[in-house]
Formats: sequence, C-alpha cells, structure tokens
Amino acid sequence: MNNSFIESQFPVSKISKESYKERKAGASQTLTGLGKWWGRKPLILVRATILGLLMPKSEEPEIDREIFLKILTMDDEGLWQRKNKKLKIEEVLDNLTAGEKVKYFDSPENNVVWDWKNHLRKEEKEEVEKMAFSRLNYDDQLTYCLRPEQVDGPSPEAWKEINKHLRTNAFSLQELVEELGQREFGNTPRVGDAFAGGGSIPFEAARIGCEAYASDLNPAAALLTWASLNIIGGGKEIQEKVEKAQEEAFDKANNQITEWEIEHNEKGWRADAYLYCIEAQSPATGYWVPLAPTWVISEKYKVCGVLEPDHENKRYRIKIITNADAATFKKAKEGTVKKGRLICPETGSETPIATIRGDRKVDGKTEYGLRQWENDDIVSRPRDTFQERLYCVRYIETYYTAKKEFNSGNRSWKKKAQLDKEEAENLKDLYDLLDSKILKKEFRRHYVEPDEEDLQREKKVIELLRERLIEWQKAGYIPSKKIERGYNTEQPIRERGWTHWHHLFNPRQLLTIGLIMKEILVQEDEAAAGALLAVGATVDRHSRLCGWDPHISKGPGTTRNVFYNQALNTQYYFGCRTIEGLRDFLISDFPKNKSFVEKNSVITSDAKTVSVTSDFWITDPPYADAVNYHELGDFFLSWYEMPIQKLFPAWYAESKAALAVKGNGQSFNQSMVECYSNFTNHMPDNGAQVVMFTHQDASVWADLALILWASGLQVTAAWTIQTETAATGIKTGNYVQGTVIMVLRKQTSEEIGFLSDIQADVEYEVKEQLKFMTEVDDKDDPNFGDADFQLAAYAAALRVLTGYKSIEDINVTYELSRERKKGEENEIQKIIESAVKVAMDYLVPGNFEERYWRKLGAEERFYLKGLEVEEHGEYRSGVYQEMARGFGLREYTHILNSSKANMTRLKTPIEFKNKELGSEGFGKSITRNILFAIYETYKTEDPQMGRNWLHNELPGYWENRQLILHIFNYIHLNATPIEHWQKDIVALELLKGFVENDSI
Repeated sequence: MNNSFIESQFPVSKISKESYKERKAGASQTLTGLGKWWGRKPLILVRATILGLLMPKSEEPEIDREIFLKILTMDDEGLWQRKNKKLKIEEVLDNLTAGEKVKYFDSPENNVVWDWKNHLRKEEKEEVEKMAFSRLNYDDQLTYCLRPEQVDGPSPEAWKEINKHLRTNAFSLQELVEELGQREFGNTPRVGDAFAGGGSIPFEAARIGCEAYASDLNPAAALLTWASLNIIGGGKEIQEKVEKAQEEAFDKANNQITEWEIEHNEKGWRADAYLYCIEAQSPATGYWVPLAPTWVISEKYKVCGVLEPDHENKRYRIKIITNADAATFKKAKEGTVKKGRLICPETGSETPIATIRGDRKVDGKTEYGLRQWENDDIVSRPRDTFQERLYCVRYIETYYTAKKEFNSGNRSWKKKAQLDKEEAENLKDLYDLLDSKILKKEFRRHYVEPDEEDLQREKKVIELLRERLIEWQKAGYIPSKKIERGYNTEQPIRERGWTHWHHLFNPRQLLTIGLIMKEILVQEDEAAAGALLAVGATVDRHSRLCGWDPHISKGPGTTRNVFYNQALNTQYYFGCRTIEGLRDFLISDFPKNKSFVEKNSVITSDAKTVSVTSDFWITDPPYADAVNYHELGDFFLSWYEMPIQKLFPAWYAESKAALAVKGNGQSFNQSMVECYSNFTNHMPDNGAQVVMFTHQDASVWADLALILWASGLQVTAAWTIQTETAATGIKTGNYVQGTVIMVLRKQTSEEIGFLSDIQADVEYEVKEQLKFMTEVDDKDDPNFGDADFQLAAYAAALRVLTGYKSIEDINVTYELSRERKKGEENEIQKIIESAVKVAMDYLVPGNFEERYWRKLGAEERFYLKGLEVEEHGEYRSGVYQEMARGFGLREYTHILNSSKANMTRLKTPIEFKNKELGSEGFGKSITRNILFAIYETYKTEDPQMGRNWLHNELPGYWENRQLILHIFNYIHLNATPIEHWQKDIVALELLKGFVENDSI
C-alpha cells in the first residue's frame, strides 16, 4: 500500500528552505492579504505534500527524487527558470575558476574593476552567469528566485523527463494531477480539509488541479477559505470587481469623515494617528496618573511625552516634545507602569494594577473588581476605575514648494517659496504647475498635545456614534455580541470590564469601520463578501488592543496588530489610525491568479459530522495547541456574523466555540477520535491522510498515535519541515519552528501484536528506515538533518505499532480516557522513546569510528554528537531534547551554554573551566578531561600543562591514548568551523600536537 513518493522519501531540506522563503515574503504571500488567521501552512508545503501523495515511487529512488524536484521546479533547471534577478559581477567572479575569469573577463588594471570582454555575446554572458549560479548553495540561489507558485511550472524540456519517468502525458501541474488521480482513483483527486482555517490547504489543492473540499467550525475561517478559493482563485474579473467595491466603500466613508470635519484641524492639517492612554488614581497621592510603559512616541525623531503635574486638578499634563534632548528622552522611557504595577510619578511608590482594579480573593477564588460595561457603553463612565484619554495627535501638513520662479494669475512666486494647501489649491493652473514640476507637493509631520478644538472633535465623534449605535448594531455594521468567557476572552473582561466585542474598539474606530461596513453591505453578494474580508484585515490593526510601537525601525511610530502575539492583550496605551491610514487594508491588491473557482466547495461544519468523501484528507488540527483559535476567531466573527447570514444563507453564522476540538485530556482525545474516524469512513481504501502538527514531545506523539490508531489509521511516514520563523515580541520559550507531516493509510491488518515482540520489530524498522535515508541522501547537498533522523525513528516506531489491528497488552480506549499524572509514561510512549535510542546508537557521528564510539558513556556521546549537530548549524532546543532522550539522559543542561529555543549550544572548554570536573558521570569521563586539558592549555598558554593534566589525572591514559587522539581529531574537525570555538581551537591545536608526539 505504501506506494507513494512521500511515504518513501521527501526533500525536506529544500522544501524547508522554500517554506522559509515564502514565510519571509510577509504581506506579499498569496493569501496573507485576505486577513489574519493563525498557523497558515506554506503553500509550497501543501503543493509538495499533495504531489508526493500522487506520485508513485519506483525501484529507482534517486531518479524519483530528481523527478519530484523537477515537478516542483526545485532542480537546477527549475531554479534557473525561476531566477528573476541578475547576479552581480562580483558574485559571478566569486564562482568562477581562475582560468574562467581570464577567459570571460578583462582583468582590472589601475584599480579598474573587472568587466566582461567586449566580444562576448549576450547569450555567452548568460551561460557564464548560469554556470556561476549553479555553483551557489541552495539558500543563496533562492535569493535570486521567484517562489515556485509564481511560475507556470516546469519547462517543456522538464516535462519530457517527468512524463518519461511517470508514464504520463502532462504539460502542466493540473494535467499531471488529473492523470495521476485518474490512474489511482478513477477520478480527479479530491482533497478535503475539515480544519480549513486560513484556507492554504484547499486553495493550493484547487490551484494545482484537485477538487477541494473545505469546512471549518468557525464561520470567520470559512469566509477566509471561501475568499482564497473564489477571489484569489476566481480570476482577474472577480478580483477587480471586489477591489472596485472596496474602493467605492472607502471613498464614500472618507468623504463622510471629511464632511464631518473630525480628522482635520483649523489649519487644514489632517490627522494620521491618535494616541490614547489609560488613567488611574494613584493611591499614594490621589492624582489621576496616565499609564504607559514608555512615553516615547518615535525613537527616530526623538518624540516623547513629558508628564507635568497639574496640582489644581490632581492630574498630569502630557507635554509633547519633538527632537527631545538625551536626558528628556531617557526619562520618557521609564513610563508609569511596569510589570503590572502603577509607578507614582510623585512618590515613586508602586501599586499592583490588580489592587487598583479591586481584585480580591474570596474562598480561594479571585473576584474581579471592575464594573462590567453594558452594551451602550462606548467610553468609560465618570466614576469608573480606568479612564481613557487622548494625549497626542499626529497631523500631516500638506504644502507646496516652488522649484523655480513662476507666475499664476496676478501673482508671482520666487524659487523655494512655500504655499500652504489652501493657497496652492486655489491656483487655477495647479495641475499644470505640478505636471511641469514647477511646483512640488510636500508633507510635514506634526506631533501635538490635543488642544480644546481637538477635544471638541473627540466629543463630536462620540455624539455621532451614539446617534447611530443601536441602528448600526441592528444592521450588522458594528458588533453587538457579548464576549463568551474563555481562557483568552476572559482577559479583556477581567482587565477592563469589557463585556461585548465592540468594547474592544474606541468611538473613533467604531465610527470609521461602521461607515465602511455600511457601504460594503449595499454591494452585490460576491463583491460584498470579498470586501467584507478587508474589514477583518482592518480591525486587526484598528482596535483598543493595538499597542503603539515607537521603535526606530518604524520611523514616526505605528500601531501594532491586535494579534501580534496571538492573544487579546489589553493595552495601557494604544494607537488609532485615521481612515487614510487604513487605506492599504481596506483596498486589496490581490495577486493575480488564473481561475480555478469551479473545483471547490466550502461550508461551515463540525469536523465530526462532515459527509463528503475525499481521496486525501490533509488537516492541521488544533492539537494540544497553546493558541485558542476557537476563542480568538470570534474577534473577527463578531464583525462578520450578520453579513454572513445575508451573504451565505446555507452557512450558520453564530460562534460554535463550545464545540471546538481544544485542549487535551479525555474529552479532547474523544473529539479527535470522532473527527478522524469520520475522515477515515469518508475516504476510499486506497486513500490517504496527512496530519500536520508542531509538537516533538514523545508524550504528544504517543497520544496522537493512540488517537489515529483508534480512528482506524496506520502511520506510514513522517517528515518535519521548517515552516516557522524565529519567535519575536513577547512570545518566548521553546516554541517549535517545524511542522511535522504524518502520512497515514487505512488500517487493514487483522494481526494482533504483543509488547514482548514489538521492541525487536521497532529496532529493525528504525535501522532500515535510517539505512534507506542515508543511502538515498545526496552527500554533496544533504537533504536530512539530525532532527529528520530523530523524527524518522518516531515514525518507524509508529509504523510498527499502528500496523497491528490491536496489541494485546494495550487497551486503546482505556489509555485515551484515563487521566495520567504529570510525567507518567504509557507503553506507547516508552516504545517511541526506545526508537530514538536505537536511532542514536545507529547514527554514529561521521568521522568517529564505531569501535571507539562503543567505549563512550551516554553524556560523552551526547556532547560529541552535539558538536556535530552544532557544526551543522542546528541550534533548536528540540533537537537537543530528542538527542538527550535518545541517549537516555534526563539531565543534560549542565553541558549546555544556552538552552534557549533557537540558541541552544554546548559549552566550549573555556566556558566549562573546571565546573563539575571529577563528579560522577561526565565529570570523570575521558571527554571531560580532554576539555579541561584544553582549558588548562588556554589558561596557562602552555600545552605542557594540559598534557600533564591528562598524564596525572586521567586514569588509563596510555591504554586509551588512541581513543584520546581520536576524540581530539574529532573535536578539531567539527569545532573548527564554529565561530565561538576559535580561541579553544588555538589551544586544542597546541595540545593535540603535544599528545600526538607523546611517548613513555
């Protein structure tokens, strides 16, 4: 049954690099512009997964790999085809031999740079560039290339080779998918995803020619998926129709705001940002203290707020300073709230914010003290604990500069004269003057403390919203739903007393978005649905939860996204954009794709009840995930709910968060079994499933194995792809950066297994898997890293376990239903962990002889293997965790210099010094003594002192001398390329020479 390419091998290294390139594309990713959703998988990973399932493996695995790379345009010719940037001459020269340089270039004379020989034709230069390009490593090549999705697929020449190997007659990905699907299933292959989320799986499936079925419990996710398929995949005509609808809605709302005069001041300047903060009374003084972790507004332009006490009113003025001096700017960085505590500006005393809120413990439970807001509350009431205050407005002044002397009407202006906006726009020939570049339109930014007129405009905004609130809520222009309590949704209720979703937006934000919604919903259905998503993209950047980012890279400063750290964090100070600042989110610029709209179906549905049969189910379930999608998704759904009822009458529109698969434990396990049993029942016997998840803990694997096994599935392969960039912002800890893709088939065996026999089967399967991977791997361009071999051991163990109908000693139902104590291991977990031990025993490091490896202790093996891992550039903590598990180590951090998520590495000899030297285990080992001898050599600058240590303190020095030399040579080979080892290497080389020449 395991007859597909992905079940035998997978180019994980190249797909990881392509995935990373796609992630780094940011807003230019194909689906990102539709709106925020969490955990969208890279389209290249989805494409590779589907094609890997469809492509049969042959008896020639190396050719299989070459053909698969051709299909994905990841081979040499495909990369050249995707190349869209020219190499610099320096880059070409760096990748030519001396003879080739002389042949194609004139050598520099008198400091003149290298240049092409005059007689070379364009075609010859291109061939030389192609030769140099082929010698770059894959990462460097990608910097010059488009993504695979941005080209039409393989070249005609590549298709000839693909067709010959696969016995097909295709000249596009869609034709190939159709042929392979017909061969395997007798129909166009259907791909189903019942946890569709942001829609990347069904979108890419449909784009390459599959029929796509998608569903999601959350209607907001279903809307995103529908848009990916029907707008991005709907072709140019529908994309232009939606863009036009968005533009019309924006223009009408913009005109209304201009007419109301709520974003312009008396000078004609238009605001482009409003900054608000929370105020609370200091228990020490009774003064109302503005709260912010920093009063810096723009680091680049040295703009900040300075607090000045207003003793008469017991509050503070916030004076806005531009080009602040160093002392003022330093003081502004201190802020008035730190680590959840109010810092009194007068006394310096600290008061926990929880105390100010009035939170208290009653019978061991916390009761929160804030007044709960009601539906018609859009600002704080006068007696509320927290008040909201506008403290800075950033205005844009428009003016015109004369680039030369000119006349207009009865007046003349000299060169460099400046005209204000009103004066210039009264010129009858203004546009002629601009076209001829006599006048230039320019802008000047002003940061100001709000004056009385600004505050009056704030009052007007509140009045305008109050007049429309109930009517707009009834019409669905702004939310009216209450916030359902949950782990994340409890936060705004607890910390601000906000009980409804619209409380997360201030009056100016509600008024702006409400105007947009009003104009969108008068559009035709298709255009309105597409335009509606622009509102979702907007509210993520236009809320009371949008903190202000003054970082120097942001220039004048800007608002953060609501979900910059995947939570509903309330802010002490926040930024509010004006409608002009929302233009890029409200008006989409869709990537133009060919239409494939007819090959998809999207519904709102619980995954447990889907009734569509799919040849492949590819899912990314919310497995034991820290992100509560079911709660956070309601932030967007609160805006979409009523429009969805109108635009998609066949869908339900209300939140189904209560039904979501979430958390862990018995109920979660049961929900997962129901979902995956349902998929298995709606899949042909020769169909397959792929489960994508991001956990490397053996207990998680064990639980997932039991869930899938109980769902009638057997694991056939697993691979890990690096899909995530490093964590930023406040998101810290050991966050996994890779996505595991687990391939499964229907469980068809009737055989019953016994734990007493399974261990030997697992050991054999692990060794066979690793043997195949090492044989098929490209030695010059390695595809598999250390993490991939560890993962392969997991997958091999699961293949054995799930290959049985049942195992006599394991009651799957019982294991899934019982609550386990922390740290308790079940039999499945023990088998999985034993598989990693087998792998670590099998994977003797390169350049280390097996006969010597067998003499080392577990901690020595961990250190020396870790050195090879480090030399490969691998610093993910999960790799070291798995390696430690494989060597049977429960504690290993004493060997590490750092255990941070993506900065994990070993201590060097100099960093070790004499720590734990002589203690049991690693402290008494040969390897640890060698490391200390290197340190002694470094410290004394005398290799004889290092050698003396080995002579006098290392028992059995002479008997183990060959092993000692082998370890020296191994460390030298692997550590020399590592930057932070350079001082150690100098000492090592001195000491190694002494030991090599040692004699009795």
